[in-house]
Amino acid sequence: MAPIVLPGQPFPPPRLADEDGLLAFTTELTAERVIEAYARGIFPWFERRGLVAWFSPDPRMVMPPATLHVGRTLRKTLARRTFEIRLDTAFQEVMKACARTPRRHERGTWISPRFIDAYGELHRQGLAHSAEAWRAGKLAGGLYGVSLGTVFFGESMFAAQLSAWGFTLIDCQVHTGHLESLGAAEWSRMRFLRALGTAVRKPTRSGPWTLEPAIAGAWTPAAPPDRPKQRAAP
Repeated sequence: MAPIVLPGQPFPPPRLADEDGLLAFTTELTAERVIEAYARGIFPWFERRGLVAWFSPDPRMVMPPATLHVGRTLRKTLARRTFEIRLDTAFQEVMKACARTPRRHERGTWISPRFIDAYGELHRQGLAHSAEAWRAGKLAGGLYGVSLGTVFFGESMFAAQLSAWGFTLIDCQVHTGHLESLGAAEWSRMRFLRALGTAVRKPTRSGPWTLEPAIAGAWTPAAPPDRPKQRAAP
């Protein structure tokens, strides 16, 4: 049974996690606790009966931004420029939409109101960010995560912009076939922790994020062609 870590107590070393990666439980979920955990290679996964479960799996799914692989279908979608990609314009809406989205083999959601509050506070501090896909002025999809040093703790669709900003790691947490198809790979916990220790000592890009102009231009819907002017009646 994983221990319960009381407020003010440090997390156990990640090497003490069980075979599923479960390390500890806490009664609290605060912005400060989340940052402490991420800096040590630990993340919160779900909440049950008032206890938050914290994990440090071995292996760890990791993607250096330079290894991002964009498949043919996604390239075609981007080429059509159907969606507009924005950063940090609808953080809370993205979190709530993620909480409402049904997932195969899962009941309910792990994104509880306490998760929304904690990550919302990190967003106000300039440490949590969202990427959003907009279509015809409506939010069509998105993701969120936390930035610390040159690591982004979240999903891989930030990769193009993160690479331009000099990020070295995207923590994808656990293996999925989709992440593997995008270029993520499993690292041993020790390898991840060594890379993490170096990366979190780098300056953190905090505050609101916006896309670089060249990247934003590639993901902005093309303007419709001008209609030909009609001649005035003689």
